[in-house]
Amino acid sequence: MLRPSHAFAALLALAVPATSFAAAAPQSFRGEYTVSYLGLSIARATFSSHYEGNSYAIDGTVSAAGLGKLFDDTKGRISSKGTISGKQMQPRAFRADYTSGKKASVVDIRFNNGAVTSTQVIPPPKKRDPKDWVPIGAGDLKSVLDPMAATVIHADSPDKVCGRTVKFYDGEMRADLTLTYASKGSISVPGYKGDTVTCKMGFEPVAGYRKGRKALNFLKNESRMLVTFAPLGQSGVYAPIRATVGTQIGPLTISARRFEAVN
Repeated sequence: MLRPSHAFAALLALAVPATSFAAAAPQSFRGEYTVSYLGLSIARATFSSHYEGNSYAIDGTVSAAGLGKLFDDTKGRISSKGTISGKQMQPRAFRADYTSGKKASVVDIRFNNGAVTSTQVIPPPKKRDPKDWVPIGAGDLKSVLDPMAATVIHADSPDKVCGRTVKFYDGEMRADLTLTYASKGSISVPGYKGDTVTCKMGFEPVAGYRKGRKALNFLKNESRMLVTFAPLGQSGVYAPIRATVGTQIGPLTISARRFEAVN
């Protein structure tokens, strides 16, 4: 199951083949988002990213808001750090600290050369029933991205944003997420007015999940998931500006309230 504090990032998790930033000047970006369910606001999130040389750092916050705060007062801070090697993002560390009421939880993942070397989850997951649990194998955690590293795409043009797959790991579940081209358009929000490209996202659980879960089966077989990207300046970076995810009882919508490059 995706942890509450980084479920937002996981929904937007996408592949990140990249051009090297080694010769580029330092660049920073910021996005502010509202998460709505059935048209009602349930959460807010902010994400800031910084690129310098071949290194990147992404930090985010997620908190319940509006109607969502009545049912689950979750607040979280998320971070991801790593390097860009050739055309690949390589996370070094991912951490999510969040509280839900009086309960505090942590997810800490460490990487080396694109492979997971350790995962710490506090409190630890409950014991799984081997009869219906799909365990993570030794080869499942190679060349994977964490939820934060997977929220931006580096592409030479809008035409190359879609048409990719990511091996995604959130500290418990391994899943493959695919992007295929859907449409082009335009959008206007504070900080950005211009062209966008929309991709259809597919979901395929690989390991670290319970077989027969209705929610996962719906995401895999029936849900319509669309993610719209916009460029951040002339950096070659494309970030999500809007996303919709069909659920069993209605659509979940993630939309930018602000989307901009910053100094």
